[in-house]
Amino acid sequence: MLSRLAEERATGVLTRERGVLYLVEGQVVHAESPATPGLDVLLTTRGALGSDGWWEAVSEAGADRRVGRFLVDSGRLTAGALELCHLGALYDAAFFTLGPSSGPARFRYGVAHWIGPVRPVSVDAVERETLRRRDLLHRIWPEPGTDTEPLVRTGRAVDSALPPRQRTVLDQVDGERTASDISLVLGRPGFHTLVDLRRLAAAGIVTTRSPTITSGPVPTGSVTAGTGPSGPTESGPAESGPGSSGPGSSGPGSSGPGSSGPDGSRTPEEASVTPLSPVSTVVAQAAEAAQASADPDVALLRRLRDALEAL
Repeated sequence: MLSRLAEERATGVLTRERGVLYLVEGQVVHAESPATPGLDVLLTTRGALGSDGWWEAVSEAGADRRVGRFLVDSGRLTAGALELCHLGALYDAAFFTLGPSSGPARFRYGVAHWIGPVRPVSVDAVERETLRRRDLLHRIWPEPGTDTEPLVRTGRAVDSALPPRQRTVLDQVDGERTASDISLVLGRPGFHTLVDLRRLAAAGIVTTRSPTITSGPVPTGSVTAGTGPSGPTESGPAESGPGSSGPGSSGPGSSGPGSSGPDGSRTPEEASVTPLSPVSTVVAQAAEAAQASADPDVALLRRLRDALEAL
């Protein structure tokens, strides 16, 4: 669908489950995703621009869709600094927007973003960079759960040589936050956070939070595995005409697409098995937790022992 829109030299907004892409004459000019901080957060958190300066630009130039131009003309940012930060935010949000999704894609013609023109990027360049980033993450650590699930420390000792950037990310791992949460707290591009977390997972320092093992009654009957939305993306037909309806906004007060639940979960095969005894169930759960952990150690064995003694 995106390639077809590029061939058509279409102008409008492409909306998917995890973000939006704005096109002008078939080129990507802006992208937003709830999975990563937006341009405003990246600029203000790093001190390149004060929040008052940002909101003044939105107020003064948002209606004319020239916020970027206003920031440069008013001397708040140099053209090079704005372009560099905007391209980083665009590629970052596009990575999440073009990721695996269970929802349809929609295109609304004629919609423009209030940031205005900064530096258009070809669709081929966006797709190429997205694939490069996916391949990099897979080579670092092939389990994608660290990208979307709550994260915990494994208890493994942290080497003093751990890079400061990874240590900063590790400090935010509390058993509740996801990678996106950590990115928003730190005001850091989402993809950079994914890279650090996968490296921490590969080192056995971080893993996804395991289900709590309980000693309650075990239901009888067959156990059937659930399914997850990891199938191929469904793309709906492009909506025609500037008056067509669909998600996406063009006003300066909009904050991007609504956040949706994490996708990318693995799809297990459905199978019926013999009912498990309480002890077998606990053992199976503990084994599953051990498999999810990058560093099954003495603490995990103690959890297994405590769970068995509680039966």
